[in-house]
Amino acid sequence: MSKSNRRPQICVLGSAEPGSQAYELAGDAGERMARLGITVVSGCGSPATRVAAERAVAAGGEVLSIIPPGEMPAADWPATVVVPCGMGDARNLLMALAGDACLVIGGRAGTISEVCLAWLHKRPLLPLTGCGGWSDDLPDNPPDERRNSPIHPWASVAELEAQLRALQLVR
Repeated sequence: MSKSNRRPQICVLGSAEPGSQAYELAGDAGERMARLGITVVSGCGSPATRVAAERAVAAGGEVLSIIPPGEMPAADWPATVVVPCGMGDARNLLMALAGDACLVIGGRAGTISEVCLAWLHKRPLLPLTGCGGWSDDLPDNPPDERRNSPIHPWASVAELEAQLRALQLVR
């Protein structure tokens, strides 16, 4: 059997403001995932998802950016591959499906919709905890009672790496 060329893919979902601990951890997570050979999937629409993409690209990693408009972004967009889907908020389904797992940082209504779609499609969830926001509550309050997906919380990049290894997403 031949070895796959596909790199593991992790979607970065959520929001956090610059200067917050969650924002800093989002950047650290993007860099760590790039160094582990994981493709980061990010819409780059919030400061947290953008900094994860920026740090992943700076570390030499691959970043797939699925963006709501139908036009290509500026040349300095923090991604190695861009998919302008032209679907507006319906893009959330693509984000939920484009990863082997979904990293969840803070979050507002858009993040909740992406998490629920990931849950319905049985994608593992990796919520950042201890920094506030909606992701803090996810381990104890999953989207519903079905236990569709494993939930692997993390509070540091070392814990994130351990969770990624437990999910066998690190080569």
